[in-house]
Amino acid sequence: MILSLRLTTVSICLLLLSSMTTLAQKNDAQAKKILDEVSTQFKSMKTVQANFTLKIENAAGKSLGSKTGMVYMKGTKYRVSITGQDIYSDGSNTWTFDKASNEVTINKLDPSANTITPQKLFTNFYDKDFLYKYNGEVKEDGKNVQEVELTPTDKSKPFFKVLVHISNKTIVSTKIFETAGNRITYKVSKFGAGSGVTDATFVFDAKKYPGVEIVDLR
Repeated sequence: MILSLRLTTVSICLLLLSSMTTLAQKNDAQAKKILDEVSTQFKSMKTVQANFTLKIENAAGKSLGSKTGMVYMKGTKYRVSITGQDIYSDGSNTWTFDKASNEVTINKLDPSANTITPQKLFTNFYDKDFLYKYNGEVKEDGKNVQEVELTPTDKSKPFFKVLVHISNKTIVSTKIFETAGNRITYKVSKFGAGSGVTDATFVFDAKKYPGVEIVDLR
């Protein structure tokens, strides 16, 4: 799974339309306004660092496991670090490093591929690939957050709905409903400008991992 990166298969990293057309239009407009504010704030930051937790449940609500991690972003570059795995992208290539096997797989990044990178989760990915509506305010961890519901326009996707919770123009959690029945929740515990994030952060350095096996698929 971003975690092995469900961010890249969803990986992540999204409608129950109202029967009243005028209400649906109103909800869509409000949802777009909220998502646009998130996108604008994100784009204003040169570098971003966020801590998150990934939780997977089955359709009955039984926990299938959880992981914690950190994501760094700068322009089109990103790095995701989770328990047992690091994923790097310099905007042209991606490195997926499995710590247990000491193996890294390198792939050429295809900008035309229908994937969701960490950046897309915070920007305007929703305009092209999803229908969306505003569900109003809900409680999360005792606080009021705005809930936006998204549905992929491509019905062949492995998920059929995503609930995005937003507070202060920042995504605080995303819950993905897979067609297979699992529920995947990403919860952001810290989000802000990255300090000390350089271009080297987004490139795998084999010298730091003696004996690493390199699988180059480019």
